[in-house]
Amino acid sequence: MASRDVLQELFVTGLKNAHAVEKQALSIMTPQVTRIENYPEVADRLRLHIEETNGQIARLDEILAEFDSSGSALKDMGLSMSGSMAALAHTVAGDEIVKNSFANYAFEHFEIAAYKSLLVMAEDGGFANAVPLLKQSLGEEEAMARWIDEHLPVVTRRYATLYAEGGSAKAKV
Repeated sequence: MASRDVLQELFVTGLKNAHAVEKQALSIMTPQVTRIENYPEVADRLRLHIEETNGQIARLDEILAEFDSSGSALKDMGLSMSGSMAALAHTVAGDEIVKNSFANYAFEHFEIAAYKSLLVMAEDGGFANAVPLLKQSLGEEEAMARWIDEHLPVVTRRYATLYAEGGSAKAKV
């Protein structure tokens, strides 16, 4: 097993990466909410998850402060920009809501994996103060992934119905 110093270095780097990923998540979800028209339950759940994501960033900031560190402005900016570009890419698709659902589901699982990895490092490194904060964020990500999974059939059917009726099946025109 790696020494505590090495684990701390890896843990802090992982925390900074997770911080940037959460900033990326905000840059993906925020424009989606403004475009959702025919899927109010999706918009409501995204709004809630945006609030949760802001809380996750605050928890990561709290953990990083314990190590006299903070998020990486460069990583935060880079991933935020890539998130904005990803969100923009789906706006031209007629099936934007479905594509966003797929992407959000995949992204939630990416975040779940990141938090699980951080928990291993926190436990192995003896960073006990971080564990409950990371578990809270992990739980929120798992809940969001479950919600998307459970609601994908509803979103898909509503999209197909709107398309068949000749109405706008896009998230918003």
